[in-house]
Amino acid sequence: MNRDFSKTMKRFNHLLGEIDATYHEMSLKLGLSDSAMIILYTIWDNDSKTSCLLQNICSRSGLSKQTINSAIRKLEAKNILYLEAVTSKSKNVCLTETGKQLAEQTAGRILQIENDIFASWPREDVEKYLDLTEAFLLALRSKAKKL
Repeated sequence: MNRDFSKTMKRFNHLLGEIDATYHEMSLKLGLSDSAMIILYTIWDNDSKTSCLLQNICSRSGLSKQTINSAIRKLEAKNILYLEAVTSKSKNVCLTETGKQLAEQTAGRILQIENDIFASWPREDVEKYLDLTEAFLLALRSKAKKL
């Protein structure tokens, strides 16, 4: 059965674009660039809420290493965070006290909004949404390897 999913993909891409635009809008309202917000969000979403491996920020964010390093340098200059060597090849991105306050007031608020949204959905819907999103990602990665 040959189904035309052109309209489906247009809707899907439109929704993804609108979600990205909404996150961008929230970052601006909270006084941060998108890349700074993503870094603070990734650290605040980490178990410790105070630090995160640089490689994890790279892998979780989808941003290029160059973009992340540039944003980190700007945040370091503002005394928001600092780098700490873990091994010769691994670094931890750590929040300063000022950075902890900023992360809580910015990324923490966005995480709370997201949690509130999922909490308002039936648990089965949350699981189905995540399962389908993961299935799409895995299929996309598989097909991308074959390009």
